[in-house]
Amino acid sequence: MNRRIFFSLLSAGALGLAGCQKTATDEIPVGEFASLTGKEATFGQSSHEGTVLAVEEINAAGGVLGKKFKLLTEDNGSKPGESANAVNKLIAKDGVVAILGEVASSRSMEAAPICQSNKIPQISPSSTNPKVTETGDYIFRVCFIDPFQGTVMANFARKTLKAQKVAIFTDVKSDYSKGLAKFFKEGFLKAGGQVVSELDYNGGDKDFKGQLTAIKSANPEGVFVPGYYTDAALICIQAKEVGLTVPIFGGDGWESEKLTEIGKESVEGTYFSTHYSPDAGGPKGKAFVEAYKKRYNGKLPDAMAALGYDSAMILADAIKRAGSTDGSKIRDALAATKDFDAVTGKITINAQRDADKAAVILKVKDGKFSYIETIAP
Repeated sequence: MNRRIFFSLLSAGALGLAGCQKTATDEIPVGEFASLTGKEATFGQSSHEGTVLAVEEINAAGGVLGKKFKLLTEDNGSKPGESANAVNKLIAKDGVVAILGEVASSRSMEAAPICQSNKIPQISPSSTNPKVTETGDYIFRVCFIDPFQGTVMANFARKTLKAQKVAIFTDVKSDYSKGLAKFFKEGFLKAGGQVVSELDYNGGDKDFKGQLTAIKSANPEGVFVPGYYTDAALICIQAKEVGLTVPIFGGDGWESEKLTEIGKESVEGTYFSTHYSPDAGGPKGKAFVEAYKKRYNGKLPDAMAALGYDSAMILADAIKRAGSTDGSKIRDALAATKDFDAVTGKITINAQRDADKAAVILKVKDGKFSYIETIAP
């Protein structure tokens, strides 16, 4: 059974166990479901930290509509089925007015129909598969989507890496990976490139040498791996072991300190697209970096932390503009969001309830993520 975690943030810096008591009338209950444990836990942990910081700042500034946010967080353990359990509990038992989460597309899509049917707005910090918001008009995100990200990496491969022939190595268990692979392929072909090999793996596998040997025999000039950081690190290690030395690159699922911790020198020189870099932000972004470092003992925020922060801030802004915590009114205000000054850049919610915003490309250099460029939509 899932470990249940409740975080009550009633004032800046106050982080305490909330239990199951009824929410006070001077609080606005906001739900969050995240992967705080399990194989993709660093994503959920970072997003959660950003969300916590945002809620603390919101409450320190007086809250919203004269009330403090009360953040109730459920851990889904990165397991299929647990996101639905978490969201059902947050809505039916805790009476939340909105849901923040999840970072992964598959888990967001698991929860989205529940939020939609209960008319509770859901805001995903970082789920990029287009199908997430297609669930219904109560489902939103504060990140770009895979058609854009796939095109960004396709053009990067052609123009920056000068690759004419590439291989694509896809996690068939992941909606995120399959979607990003599809849009990358379309963009790369449109840019005049050639896909010489398309092979699959199952997320969580440990041995990729058979597929990587086959990819090597196709003589690609680059390999696109639209997966998550644990698998990507092992793939890079084993690519070197089979003598596959061409550039390997991926999407935002790569961004975790675990990538370099696991991959070490094998991930040096790899690239990935993501939503944010602390080296590329404006004044608001720089202020966020300093606040995050102060809150978390000098730790630098990653894209998941920044997006978690933005998801909470954009919800607070929508509730203020709505002048209500009614689900339909929050939904309408979220849909009308335009040029919101977020940490990850200006956010406008489009007709599909997706965020129109830029992407950044990072390179692994000396064990760190080095900013390369920003690409506007």
